[in-house]
Amino acid sequence: MWRAEGESQDEFYASIAIDGDGAKERVMKKIGFLGAAVLMFVGLCLAAGKQQTFTGAISDSMCGAEHMMEGSAKDCTLKCVDSGSKFILVDSKGKIYQLSDQTKPRAFAGANVKVVGTLNGDTINVTSITAVK
Repeated sequence: MWRAEGESQDEFYASIAIDGDGAKERVMKKIGFLGAAVLMFVGLCLAAGKQQTFTGAISDSMCGAEHMMEGSAKDCTLKCVDSGSKFILVDSKGKIYQLSDQTKPRAFAGANVKVVGTLNGDTINVTSITAVK
């Protein structure tokens, strides 16, 4: 709704008010809420990380980069996870990333992989995991 030419701001607000009292305040509150909602939406869009690719080995949070049990890295990782540890990704520099998905990594336990996802702090929100040869 647009103001008519020559119509004052107060006349405009009075014309759209149901009861005439507090119309300007109600309209300004609605505009304020709408502005806040737009800013929050833009902030969320900017905060959403971009897809990245990470490479490393699937391990567990108990052992990290060094497996403590005898046997293969896969066996150790699966035993530790079955005992309550979490799957993690250890990159070639030894940096450890938590993995949001604790189901997909099971098939790649102890193996070198490529993980695609978004990074949030030290956690990768996993989109996909593929083996690297």
